[in-house]
Amino acid sequence: MTTPSRRPTPADPTPGLTPNERIPSRTVRKLPPDLGPATVAVLDGLTFMFSNAAGDVPRNSIGGLMRADTRFLNRWELTVNGSPLLVLSSGTIEHYSAAFFLTNPDLPGLPPNILGVRRRRVIGDGMRERVEMLSFAQKPVSVQLRLAVGNDFADILEVKEEVRDRSAQITRNHAADGAHLEFTYRNGSFEARTEVRADPPASRIEGDDLIWDLTLDPDRGWHCDMQVPLRFGPSYLLPAHRELGETFEDDADDPASRWRAALPVLRTDSEALRDVYEKSIRDLIALRIEVRPRDEPLVLPAAGLPWFLGLFGRDTLITAYQTVAFGPHLAHGALKKLAMHQGTMVDDFTDEEPGKILHEVRTGELTKLGLKPYDPYYGTADATQLWLILLSEYWRFTRDDDLVRELRDNAYAALRWIDEYGDQDRDGYVEYSTRSAQGLGNQCWRDSWDGIQFADGSIPVLPIATCEIQGYTYDAKLRLAELAYGPLDDPMLARRLHTEAGQLFQSFNRDFWIEERGGYYAVGLDGDKRRIDSMTSNMGHLLWSGIVPPDRAAVVARQLMSDGLYSGWGVRTTSTQDRGYNPIAYHMGTVWPHDNSLIAHGLARYGFRQEANRIILGLLKAATYSDFRLPEAFTGYDRPFGRLPVPYPTACSPQAWASGAPLLFLRTMLGLDARDGQLVLDPQIPEEIGRVRLAGTNAFGKRWDVEAIGRNSYVRLAAG
Repeated sequence: MTTPSRRPTPADPTPGLTPNERIPSRTVRKLPPDLGPATVAVLDGLTFMFSNAAGDVPRNSIGGLMRADTRFLNRWELTVNGSPLLVLSSGTIEHYSAAFFLTNPDLPGLPPNILGVRRRRVIGDGMRERVEMLSFAQKPVSVQLRLAVGNDFADILEVKEEVRDRSAQITRNHAADGAHLEFTYRNGSFEARTEVRADPPASRIEGDDLIWDLTLDPDRGWHCDMQVPLRFGPSYLLPAHRELGETFEDDADDPASRWRAALPVLRTDSEALRDVYEKSIRDLIALRIEVRPRDEPLVLPAAGLPWFLGLFGRDTLITAYQTVAFGPHLAHGALKKLAMHQGTMVDDFTDEEPGKILHEVRTGELTKLGLKPYDPYYGTADATQLWLILLSEYWRFTRDDDLVRELRDNAYAALRWIDEYGDQDRDGYVEYSTRSAQGLGNQCWRDSWDGIQFADGSIPVLPIATCEIQGYTYDAKLRLAELAYGPLDDPMLARRLHTEAGQLFQSFNRDFWIEERGGYYAVGLDGDKRRIDSMTSNMGHLLWSGIVPPDRAAVVARQLMSDGLYSGWGVRTTSTQDRGYNPIAYHMGTVWPHDNSLIAHGLARYGFRQEANRIILGLLKAATYSDFRLPEAFTGYDRPFGRLPVPYPTACSPQAWASGAPLLFLRTMLGLDARDGQLVLDPQIPEEIGRVRLAGTNAFGKRWDVEAIGRNSYVRLAAG
C-alpha cells in the first residue's frame, strides 16, 4: 500500500523537497530585541544604527550599524577604566540623530558621578559620533577611555537567526598612529568595507579597540570625533552630510527638509491628532528611499525599521496610497520604481512571472551570491493589483496623463498577469502558491505561515484565493477601465474590464459569503474550493474595494465592530471566537494600524462614518501611549483588560504603512477625495477632534487649503 503524498500548505508549501533543500525564506520573528526596553535607533533611508540606552552595541546582539541589508558594525562599546558608563538620559533628537548623557559608576580611584559624558550621534552619508568628557573632580584625574569595535558583516537575514562566522575572511588594516580602524570582507563577488576614523587619534590600538589614556583637569573638557563613512551605489542619491555641531538643527537645503516643506501643515483643536500627524510625517521622511534610476530622482518609502529597510511591493504601494492625497511624490516614485522591476519571465526560484509586481528586494550578501531569492522576490499575489489601484489614485489626484501613458505597457502587463498567471485554474479568482524552495507559503498581506486558517485552527491546502485579493482585483479592473476611457484612450478595453468586474462581483458574492454566525465573508477559498471560514479583518478590505453589495455592507460593518473583532483600540486580524485566535500571534489576533486604516476608509465609503470614526479615535488614543507613533502592530487584548495598548514584541517601529495610517485616517474623517479634477470634501469630524485645517495640500499641480468642523467644510486654492 502506497502512502499518499502530502499536499502543499502555507506551513509546508514545498512538501516534495527534502529538509536540506527546504530553507526558511525569511527572518523568523521569535524573540523581542535584546538591547533592552530603551533601545535607541537613528536612521536615514536604508541606513540605521541600533544601540542600547547608553549608545553601546554589545557583541552578539541584534544591534549595530547597518546599511542596505549588511551590518558594518556589530560592536561599539564605550568604557571608562574597564567599566560601562551609567545612563542619565538618552534618546533620539531627530530621526537621524541621538544624544546620550552618561556618567561613571564607583570605580577604584574614581568616585561615582565625577565624569560627565555626552555622546552625540548622527546618520547621513555615514555615521558620525562625538564623545565629550568633563571632569568635576577637584584635581586632575587619569582615566582610560576604550571604544571596543567589532564587525561581522552579517546579512540582516541572519541577524535574528544564526550569523555565519566570517572572521577568517575579514582582513584588518588598522593605522599604527591610532587614527583609524579598517575591516575588509570578501566572498566571491561580494565585498564590504568598514573604516572607523578617530580625531584625535587613539593613544594606542589593542586588537580592534581604540584606547585613549587621558588626564582630565578640573572643569576642562575633552572630546573626540569618530566617523564611519559608508559607500552608496550609483543609483542612490547621497544622503545629507551632517556635521556634529553644538546643536542638532535641520538644514533648509537637506532633502528631508525640502520634502517636509512640500507637505501640508495640519492645524487642529486635537493635540493628539496634531502630534500623531507630525510624528507620522517625520517617520515617513526617515523611511524614505531616494534613488536615481535612469538619471531621474525618485522618492519612495522603505517598509520598516529594523528588518525591512528596503523596497517592498505591498507595503510601499499601500503607504503611497495612504499618503497620495497629501502629496504625490511617494506614489510617483513607487509606481515608477516598481514598474522598472516588473516581472518579465517565469523563474521558479524567485516566483517571478511576466507582469507581476515584486514582493521584496534585498541587497545583502546572501542575495547577491544567489543563496536567497530576493533580487527581487515576487512572492505576492496582491502587489500587482495594488500597483494598478495606486496608478489610478495617483491620476485622480494629479491628472498626470503623461505618466499614465508612459506606464501603459506596465499596466497592460499587470492585467495580463492577473488573468493568465494569477488565476491559476481559470476559475476567475487570483490564487497563490509558491514554486520556490525558499518561497512564502502565504502570499497575501497575512504572510506568516499560520496567517490563514480555518475557524477550527486547521491550515488549508494550497493554492489559496483570499477574499481581499479578489476585492483588489475587482477594484483594479474598474480603475483601469476608468483610465482606459481617459488617458489611455482604449474604450474597448474599458468595456471589457467593466464586464469582467461585474462577473467577478457576482461570483465572489456567491462563493465567499457564509450565512452562519450572522453572515460574513470567508477569508478565502482553499485548493479544494472550500470556504476558509475564519472571521477576519480582511473583510474590511472588501468595503475599501467596493465589492460588497449595499445590503450586505451593514452586516460586514456590524461584524467588524463586534466584540469578537473590535478590541477597543482597533479591529483584530482574527475573531476571538475562532480557535486560532491568539492576541500575541503575528496575524491571528493582533491589531494592525494599516489594516484598520483601510477598514475605516471602507466603512466610510459605505456610509458607516460613526464606525469609521470609532476605529480612528481608538487608534489615535493608542498612539498617545507610544510617543504618538503607531507601530506595525500591537496585541489584540481587549481595551478594558489592559487599560493601555500592549505592544507586539518585535513590531517594526517606525513602519511605513503604520506611519501612513494616520494620514488616511485624516482623509477619511474629512471625506477628502478627487473627482473629475476637483477636490471634494464630505466631512464628519468627531467632536473629540474639533476643527481640522490642512494648509497646502497637493492636488492637480496646485496647493489647496481645506478646513472642516463637524459636517461643515470649505476648500480653496492656497494663497501664493
